[in-house]
Amino acid sequence: MPTVAPAAVSANLSGTAAQPLLHWFLPTGGDGRDPGGVTAVQGRTGSATRRPADVGYLSQVARAAEQAGFHSLLTPVGLGCVDPWILTAALAQHTDRIGFLVAFRAGFASPTLLAQQADAFRRFAGGRLRLNVVTGGDPAEQRAYGDHLAHDERYARTAELMAALRALLDGKEVGGSGSDDAGAYFRLQGARLVDPAVEHPVPLYFGGASPAAEDVAAHHADVQLLWGEPPSAIKERVERLRARTRAVRGEHASLRFGLRLHVIARDTAGEAWAEADRILSRLDPEAVRASQARFAAMDSVGQARMAALHGGSADASALEIAPNLWAGIGLVREGAGTALVGSHDEVAQRLYEYRALGVDEFVLSGYPHLEEAYRVGEEVAPRLRALVDAADVHVAGAHESGARAAAGLREAAGT
Repeated sequence: MPTVAPAAVSANLSGTAAQPLLHWFLPTGGDGRDPGGVTAVQGRTGSATRRPADVGYLSQVARAAEQAGFHSLLTPVGLGCVDPWILTAALAQHTDRIGFLVAFRAGFASPTLLAQQADAFRRFAGGRLRLNVVTGGDPAEQRAYGDHLAHDERYARTAELMAALRALLDGKEVGGSGSDDAGAYFRLQGARLVDPAVEHPVPLYFGGASPAAEDVAAHHADVQLLWGEPPSAIKERVERLRARTRAVRGEHASLRFGLRLHVIARDTAGEAWAEADRILSRLDPEAVRASQARFAAMDSVGQARMAALHGGSADASALEIAPNLWAGIGLVREGAGTALVGSHDEVAQRLYEYRALGVDEFVLSGYPHLEEAYRVGEEVAPRLRALVDAADVHVAGAHESGARAAAGLREAAGT
């Protein structure tokens, strides 16, 4: 299938030039005070799933995030989660403004059907839709869905799907005029949407850390999602992907970046680290061992990078891998396994530093997700916005000062 450049994202979806978008996470496998497995059915503990993932509770989380000012809600997708499409369609009826970053597994449904689902959602929910394209990094879980492709083949299939999905959502026909738009994985003829709601752009979010994944991002993604790593690692990935995107799409092309992080923020740093210590003390050593064994069997490069941050060790002194960046959650949780731990001011400062490296959006979470949505939205988010605004004022002042100096030089030179 031909490469289709991602659609331009309108200003109301991409935020301002300076302020990052803040999203929250929906715990669709259950919620509690302690972390546990998310997308797989193994590794769940009673304390991690004390609050069932029913519409009643998840509606409370959604409304809390909406009231706290978050832009969208990310849903996970996998064996241990309720279906994201059905769930978010239900939650849209219990909220007014907040958007939904709906995850789906690439390759389990045709691009045409996915485009129809997305078009219906954006039409009926007033455009509150973003899509998170998940390729999958756990071969055992993929086989449970009937998918037996190898790692790089899965990403090649994802690339084909994203190209077709983007074209269809933008109102284009794929395989038109009786032609056969045949790729290696999809063969579409005359595929199109009837009267698509193109006035509501649907950004495509995508994650993956392997060379195959980064090639897909450079060609097809609007937003590349990263898991929380030390700033030096994030800086290197952002710079490499920006260069790759420009090489593929042209010198003026851009790729936005989102960072997935947990947050443990309190009034004081001592209180925050005490909570991190509490979480660590409650982790069952057998659950840690089983989780690490399962993660090691995955072929996900991103998961391997997360595991390398803590090495499977529950030694508290070794888990702060960068200032305020704690790898303890990744001992039992697949995917995003790091948290920012500290006072509200410290956490906001660390987020601001990631923003300065090129991160445009943050997908945040905390345990339990209901209470922490309020805490992060009311305490951390305003501090982050203040830091960004202060930096804008400083830059604007520097530009104005430079312009006045240049004008003075021209006047002195008589030009």
